Amino acid sequence: MVTVRGRSQGRLCEIEPPTRSPGRYCFDESEGSMGASGAAPRDEEQPVARRLSWTRVGLLLLVVAAVAGGAFVSVTEAADRTETTTLSWSVPYVDVTLTPTFQFQDPSANPARTVALAFVVADPEDGCAPSWGGYYSLEEAGTDLELDRRIDQLRSAGGDVMVSFGGLVNDELAITCTDTGDLTDAYRDVVERYDLSAVDLDVEGTAVADLAAAGRRAAALADLQRERAADGSPLAVWLTVPVAPTGMTAEGVDLVRATLAGGVELMGVNVMTMDYGGAKPAEQSMIEATEQALRAAAEQVRALYEEIGTTLRDRQVWSRIGATPMIGQNDVEGEVFTLDDAAALSSFARATGLGRVSLWSLNRDAGCGASFADVAVHSNTCSGVDQEALAFVDEFAGLGGDGPAVRISDTVEDAGRQPVVDDPATSPYPIWRAEAQYPAGYKVVWHGNVYQARWYAMGVDPSLPAAAGVPSPWALLGVVETSESAPEPVPTVTDVTEVWNPDALYQRGARVFLDGLPYEARWANRGAAPGTLFPIGPEEAWEPLFDLPGQPAGS
Repeated sequence: MVTVRGRSQGRLCEIEPPTRSPGRYCFDESEGSMGASGAAPRDEEQPVARRLSWTRVGLLLLVVAAVAGGAFVSVTEAADRTETTTLSWSVPYVDVTLTPTFQFQDPSANPARTVALAFVVADPEDGCAPSWGGYYSLEEAGTDLELDRRIDQLRSAGGDVMVSFGGLVNDELAITCTDTGDLTDAYRDVVERYDLSAVDLDVEGTAVADLAAAGRRAAALADLQRERAADGSPLAVWLTVPVAPTGMTAEGVDLVRATLAGGVELMGVNVMTMDYGGAKPAEQSMIEATEQALRAAAEQVRALYEEIGTTLRDRQVWSRIGATPMIGQNDVEGEVFTLDDAAALSSFARATGLGRVSLWSLNRDAGCGASFADVAVHSNTCSGVDQEALAFVDEFAGLGGDGPAVRISDTVEDAGRQPVVDDPATSPYPIWRAEAQYPAGYKVVWHGNVYQARWYAMGVDPSLPAAAGVPSPWALLGVVETSESAPEPVPTVTDVTEVWNPDALYQRGARVFLDGLPYEARWANRGAAPGTLFPIGPEEAWEPLFDLPGQPAGS
């Protein structure tokens, strides 16, 4: 997969509008490709049990029914070795830097409790510095993408995240960071910043065969796992690799072998059941190829554990296998993963005890609409098949139990948080006003929360639930932190010296200062003070000559 800031770090070859990536990225049709996620560690010699990762409350014992309402669960096996009760962990991917931003923290946009955020890669200017897609440092993602706030919001509503490193485009950190200590520091920075209990290493392309990088990666992750375990915060690690119907390639097998030999406690191996190309017979369906690939990969994993002296029962093997299809149209022409295929994969996961099921990606889980021609559509923002929005993730979300898919709460529950007053002096973005006109992307504060306009909004209270069948123009990003302060406007000109005078007659184009900020007259006026409530509407006599945090570029 490929991800881009307005480009996808996900893995589709973008060939249709409406969202055009500045560059193309294509996948080698001889392998599968995309990204992955995580869960929790367990004793190799014991029946498999998973933990509630975000609360870190230890191992579950036989009580899967009690957690069907939303645990960070992969697979549970009865202690008496009966193999009838299993849970597969459903964790869809989100292409973090793709435009438009997918609001994974918003329950109306995301039915999943846990999401895998992709991809953290090496900074192009510093091979040992983690970045989101090569475009945002961790700090920049916090400010420009509100990533920290959105993660906090998802967790406050009972969800969790995992971070995926790598992807098809850009370099995974182990490729460019050749010092193991520095590499450990880079992984640690990400794990600690987002308080992760699971990570995924998505190794694709030429990186699969780079055993030197595999050794560095394994050593760094093993060290980090030991550190986290000593602190009582275990770190689960998934390894994501391409697959064919015949199983992992020889290079992929060697990569898993090197990872285990390096001391990593692998939660599992996630295979990218997509883009089979010439490896799949033309007459074989996508679900047939997927099930064949998973069975072959399971036997390969069994053999790899035998090599290190660990014998796994069937359920233990399957609990270490993940599947990640590309929903809808794949990069390879003629390969389409349908909703019927998704239902079949769900049944397969339940029957075998498959450790996890992901999908690439939540950004694509919608129909493409009338703007596309009635042909195969390769897009990062829609699936290319006829579907209701979120139909694929809804199908897989039910894997966490026997009941209906569990949706995260849209209510922030935090008993320890004190009420926040919407004070312009301390709020990080302008306070919402009913009369103001908000373009798409504008951020506001209202009732102690930060919201962002999905599209043009005016007069719609962000805090009120939307009417049935009518989506709200506002996305909830998360709470205002007590440490935050008022935004600092940034002037875009430096040559304004005249202070606004209420008695002066100003002609169009005149420039003045008010409260230290520059403005330009839109038309001739007298006595019309420049606006100080943001955003400044088009009916105001003065155009602001400064940028304000929270406003979209060009607004």
